Amino acid sequence: MKGKLVILAGGISSRMKKSQPFDNDIDQRLIKDADLKSKAMIRVGENERPFLDYLLFNAYESGYREIVIVINEKDNSIKKYYESRDSKKLFPELMISYVVQPIPDGREKPLGTADALYHALKLNSVWSDFSFTVCNSDNLYSQFAFKLLLESEYKNAMIDYNRNGLNFEKERIEKFSVTKKDDEGFLIDIIEKPTVNEIESSKDKSGAIGVSMNIFKLNYDMILPFLEIVPLHSVRKEKELPGAIKMMIEKFPKSLYAYPVSEEVPDLTGKEDILKVKMYLEKNFPKLS
Repeated sequence: MKGKLVILAGGISSRMKKSQPFDNDIDQRLIKDADLKSKAMIRVGENERPFLDYLLFNAYESGYREIVIVINEKDNSIKKYYESRDSKKLFPELMISYVVQPIPDGREKPLGTADALYHALKLNSVWSDFSFTVCNSDNLYSQFAFKLLLESEYKNAMIDYNRNGLNFEKERIEKFSVTKKDDEGFLIDIIEKPTVNEIESSKDKSGAIGVSMNIFKLNYDMILPFLEIVPLHSVRKEKELPGAIKMMIEKFPKSLYAYPVSEEVPDLTGKEDILKVKMYLEKNFPKLS
């Protein structure tokens, strides 16, 4: 069975656009990309390859073939690039389709990650009875992580990253939601803005603190109802995927297994990340032909 992957790229990248680079020597072409395009289309790679090329490469090498990219109705850069003749040569065996996440009347941006996935699944009802992987478009997940979920025996699973292995600044990592698992490794909670006591109680048997980087394997029929009914976040006023997952595991205990993984996950959140990601790709990533 070839893997199915949903990549969430429907946001408006507001944090990226509002941020300022730390290094004044950064290529202004990259700044322009950051201000005008989806974060995934910033050309941080070799020969001006966008960040998303590397994510797709890792997914392809891990066994995924059917890719659904959720895009923003105001930004056509992703679809335009991957439907070009040259781009199709990069991933000839990938079946890439697109779902436009609408922006409701009266709002300036879409309704969030749960809403994005909801629209993707509604337009791919043939996935019913199957599981798929879903992830962000601005994180470079490893082939190991992708393959772990693809080959998982569980209908629902996640990569539970060791907080100390991510190589992020302390200020950033302290904002991440932590995961709480039972003694068998099944997810029982995702805690946003955790207190000191909540962080302490979330430690696993080895003392590791797990965090979610928003990469999950989910069963179509189990998650879909919760994507539709998950309420808006009280502060951000968006329907968020972790919220829907929390509703699912509350109704179906021991339904989502958390795989502990400790590794770096390059991230494009703000302009201050651009050079760091560019250097990471130059140093660690194989050249793409």
